[in-house]
Amino acid sequence: MVNRRYGYLHECKWPLEAIDMHHVVVRKSNAKGFFVYLSALIVVANAASYLLLVKDKSITILLWGFLLSVLLVKVMFWNRVMKESVVVMPTFGVQLETHYASGRIIHRFIPIGKILKPVLLECVSPVTCYWSLSLLLHGEAELTLVLKELRPPVKMLIPIWKALCDASDIKEVSDSWKDAN
Repeated sequence: MVNRRYGYLHECKWPLEAIDMHHVVVRKSNAKGFFVYLSALIVVANAASYLLLVKDKSITILLWGFLLSVLLVKVMFWNRVMKESVVVMPTFGVQLETHYASGRIIHRFIPIGKILKPVLLECVSPVTCYWSLSLLLHGEAELTLVLKELRPPVKMLIPIWKALCDASDIKEVSDSWKDAN
């Protein structure tokens, strides 16, 4: 399943399909590459303007300006999320993974006995509206988001929700599933 911003990939591992893996991947676009090159151009132009326009100032101003520009570009593009994965193991639990562009991967494991119910929620604010998938956990007051960083469309969330319902032995059809269709 492919969207303009996201791609959805479903994998089953092992002969009995015991491990169910769902990946939501951020699709690469030409606009992001353009902004990377534009940011690099701004850094070089900033350094050149310091060299050409400010001849009587110290070189430390140039170095600080260049350092701050590089830091800004790094902050803008380094902590981008590339992929979020949900690995459903019906006998053990659910592993949630977030993959960043820097290579860092954050893993969270939730035992299957702790999951009360997976819930599809529609989040509405004055500015935006999106769907999220959360887990209602035993002994915790707050919902746990399955996909913390990404906001894929509901068409990509429904197969993940169904797999979580099957793994936690919930057979009922929830109101959020009826509303989504």
